[in-house]
Amino acid sequence: MESGNHHDAYPPPAMACRAVDAGTKKANGNMSHTFALGVLAGAFIALGACFYTTVVTGIPPALIGPSKLVGGLCFSLGLILVAVGGAELFTGNILIVMSVLSGKARLAYLIRNWVLVYAGNFVGSLLVAVLAFYAWQWKLGDSVVGATAYSIAAKKLSLPFETAFCSGIMCNFLVCLAVWLCYSGRTVADKILAIIFPVTAFVALGFEHSVANMYFIPYGIMLSRTADFVSSPAASAAIAKHAPSMFTIRAFLADNLLPVTLGNIVGGGLLVGVIYWFIYLRGTQEQPTQAFILARAEADPASVNSQL
Repeated sequence: MESGNHHDAYPPPAMACRAVDAGTKKANGNMSHTFALGVLAGAFIALGACFYTTVVTGIPPALIGPSKLVGGLCFSLGLILVAVGGAELFTGNILIVMSVLSGKARLAYLIRNWVLVYAGNFVGSLLVAVLAFYAWQWKLGDSVVGATAYSIAAKKLSLPFETAFCSGIMCNFLVCLAVWLCYSGRTVADKILAIIFPVTAFVALGFEHSVANMYFIPYGIMLSRTADFVSSPAASAAIAKHAPSMFTIRAFLADNLLPVTLGNIVGGGLLVGVIYWFIYLRGTQEQPTQAFILARAEADPASVNSQL
């Protein structure tokens, strides 16, 4: 009798097999396609960040909890677009470590994928930042949206190195859990529901996402060099707390993006990828267990017919 497994969520062992298969395809993917998909992912995350900035603007500081909750729900747009629309996101691709540990992908290909995707994410995020800036999105509400964007970037640049690193770990722990949960789903609705809560959590908790910061901080840098914004009444309070002189390329790259990126690698790679590989996949390269073969069959029946 059929168990209805064509409709039920994939169980964790099958999720691990699907994660390895997906990571192997990513690692061995066409380089130009990988970069282009990276650009799309960067743009998608930037759109979510832009949405977040606008929505949290004007909410009183005393309502920080509800503000962060609503903002996190809006920011989820970015990863939903990546997962459903199809794109390559650096923070999610940290899980390719599972394919390397399983012997399905070479370390050199993992590094190549990360470099291409990271560069593509940077280009896509900057593109949206520039387009949003010149579309005068920051002028909404007499520049109060710009003041929010400026303050967000300033707070990120003010983080000590070790704080940014630890915040990056916690962020990608949650982001990679969202990606991991997507491997349990069979439908678009499954993926969206899997994404919303972990992503909303990391945003609400104030953790640092390297690709999102590729939008937030360059946007703040452009605002800090814009006379119309700096001289606006809406910007006065934000500038009184954070001088425009703190917005430098060096501060962006060395003080924020570097530690956050390293933290994202540790959070996603170690706390999600390595641990789930250890639980479900360790030892299956040489002598696949019956549980592993059944999980593989559940994830992709055609790939294991000869083994069963």
